[in-house]
Formats: sequence, C-alpha cells, structure tokens
Amino acid sequence: MKSLPASHHLPRTPLGPRWRAIAATTWLALALGLAMTSVARPLTAATPAPAVRNIVLVHGAFTDGSIWLPVLTRLQDMGYHVTAVQNPLSALADDVLATERVLQRKTGDVLLVGHSWGGAVITQAGNASNVKGLVYLSALVPDSNESVAGLLQRLNAPMSALTPDAEGLIWLNAEQQFHQVMAADISVKKAQELAAIQQPIAARAFTAKVQHAAWQEKPSWYLQTQHDQALPLSVQKAIAQHIGARVTSIGSSHLSMISHPDEVARLIDWAARSLHH
Repeated sequence: MKSLPASHHLPRTPLGPRWRAIAATTWLALALGLAMTSVARPLTAATPAPAVRNIVLVHGAFTDGSIWLPVLTRLQDMGYHVTAVQNPLSALADDVLATERVLQRKTGDVLLVGHSWGGAVITQAGNASNVKGLVYLSALVPDSNESVAGLLQRLNAPMSALTPDAEGLIWLNAEQQFHQVMAADISVKKAQELAAIQQPIAARAFTAKVQHAAWQEKPSWYLQTQHDQALPLSVQKAIAQHIGARVTSIGSSHLSMISHPDEVARLIDWAARSLHH
C-alpha cells in the first residue's frame, strides 16, 4: 500500500486515548479506501472512458459462440454490451452475413473481435460503417481479394491434416487431437467438452476471397498466442506485421479465450479505450 501524503498523516496535536483510537481507525479506513480505489482502476485521464460500448465477438472453426462465455461475462462486468455471433461455418459469405445481422442490430459504434477463422470474417464484415476497430486473436487475416488459403500459401504455411469428409466438412475428430491442436493448456476434461460440441467448417470457406479488407482503413489489434499448435506463432507475427496491428503476446494455446480470459478481456477493453469519441 502506498503511504499517504504528508497532509494526510495523523494529527500531531495531543489527543486522549479514546480519540487517538478513533482517529487511527478513521485514517486506516481512508487508507484502505484509497488502496481499493487504486485496484479498481478508476476512470482518469490515464484511463479514459471507452468510446465504444458495443463489442461483437466472432468465433472460429470447430467452435461456436459459447466459446466466448468466459470473456463475455468479464466484458459485461466492465459495462460493455456484448454479443457473440453464431457462425454457420458453411461459407465465408454465410459467416459474414451472420455477423452483419448482429452489427445491424447495434445502436452506436462497435468494436469487432474475431478469433482464428473469425479473423477472415471480421476482415470483410468490418467494413460496416458502425465498426470502429478490429481485434484479432491468433487470427487468419487475408488482404483484399485474398482467401485464407491464399494467405497461408503467401506465407508458406499450407494447411495440413485437415481433410474434409464426404460432404466437404472439416472436423477435428479425436478428442486428443482437439486438445493438442486447439487447447493444450486447458484440462483434458474441458477439451473433451469442447470437442463434443465442436462445429465443422466447410472446406470451401477457405478458398472464398475477402472483397475488401477492413483493416486497411480501421485500427486493429492482434493477440499473438505463443504456444499455439493450430496457427504457428511465426505466421501470426507475419500477419500482424502485414496489417500494421498493435500487438500483444501471451503464453497461450489457440483457445486463449478459454485458458486466458482475463488477458483477452483486458486487451479488448484496452482497444475500446484506445478508440476516440
């Protein structure tokens, strides 16, 4: 605890034992109050109030909107209005449309957040006029007129071990595979739960091109996950540098919103506070 300023020290005038006890108790309460206020990070000139109160979260492949719950609740506790999109994962255009529908229901400006495949989705959907910033979490971020497959080819990082089934859908079949690739830093039990509710993604989604990359005109942030087995850190770094994003790195697996929800929520909060009224 920081010491109080000199003007806030206990008075030096003689006091009786009873009044000395009252004074000491009063100043201790004040000191504790100041300490708690500091922990709560009051809004000051150094921490301006967010210019954007609406947060829209877009999930990636093999998951659904429930993946955001640990982060979503933290953001709600901070006072944000948060919505998690439910992507059908059937095509890039379908996921963009699902996101645009949510954006159209928002009153006021929006900070758009995308994880993994969701990065491609928000790169297109982020062109909506009410989107003021983009946050990418270990995300795939194509350029204009580029697909995710083209992005990975450009970065010499072709997709592997992702074989579609007879209907053209890609799954992570084994619970062990899901745990190792997506979330090695969470418990096996939790990984099994996530694997049980996974949503497959259509292989054709990866070859569809983004028409115009919203990050070319709008500020962006990128969270690099250092222990990622789904999207190598070197690829994440190349993407973040290419789009000119403000970068944060944490020691996390691909599913950082599950294993590090506090850090992810703080990044989104920081991005919202960085935008100007």
